[in-house]
Amino acid sequence: MEANTRSTGRLPAAFLTPGSSSFMDFLSAHQPGLLPGNRQLPPVQGVLEAPHGTTIVAVTFQGGVILAGDRRATMGNMIAQRDIEKVFPADEYSAVGIAGTAGLAVEMVKLFQLELEHFEKVEGAQLSLEGKANRLSTMIRSNLGMAMQGLAVVPLFAGFDVDRAKGRIFSYDVTGGRSEEQNFAAVGSGSIFARGAMKKLFRDGLSESEATTLVVQALYDAADDDSATGGPDVARRIYPIVTVITDEGFRRLTDVQSAEIARSVLEKRLEQPDGPRAALL
Repeated sequence: MEANTRSTGRLPAAFLTPGSSSFMDFLSAHQPGLLPGNRQLPPVQGVLEAPHGTTIVAVTFQGGVILAGDRRATMGNMIAQRDIEKVFPADEYSAVGIAGTAGLAVEMVKLFQLELEHFEKVEGAQLSLEGKANRLSTMIRSNLGMAMQGLAVVPLFAGFDVDRAKGRIFSYDVTGGRSEEQNFAAVGSGSIFARGAMKKLFRDGLSESEATTLVVQALYDAADDDSATGGPDVARRIYPIVTVITDEGFRRLTDVQSAEIARSVLEKRLEQPDGPRAALL
């Protein structure tokens, strides 16, 4: 056996060779077929139907950032799943919400989590929030071939920047283009309605409690006008996923906490079906 392919102990030599701090670079060199963008799709006649995740929203507040998402996945005009997970921790101080082809999106998130963990183990330090946003941009760009075939993944990335001591939000397009959003952002089919709601309700100096209520209001408005976005489902006890990222790290609101916020919003909507009004100056 050649020296460069010889294994030592349980691990192949490739795992013991010094290299890049990027897990994607490691896969590209040793197992490129495992990367999502390198998968060969079977020939398909017509449009390829696959479950799609929809609306993700984010808003900054005094002390951090909120990232939240509805629970519905659709396939064409059908509801494919009512309780899908769309918001995931990326590492201790960041999270990613996914819109687009659900299967590929979840796979990309898992790869992103490995990318950040690999960097931390190799370098002995966490990647900066800016660096994390750039790494995610590279991963999205590598999926461009799939996106051109209709299997697009469009995430929303948010985190607490420990260097600047504030929450930040990054949005992307299917080519990997990255933009930093100010105050709030939304992606997915219901994003135009969610963004309108947040634009109406956002103000500087929001508390964490006010910000969590704001994102649920925005998701409610999105579900009101977009059939692909799921609103709070009281009968099935399915509520939006709401996550909070501060200088203390990432945490997800419990189902009880999310239910309490959603029920409060629903009760107020009985009096004002179109939601609260922005204050007039």
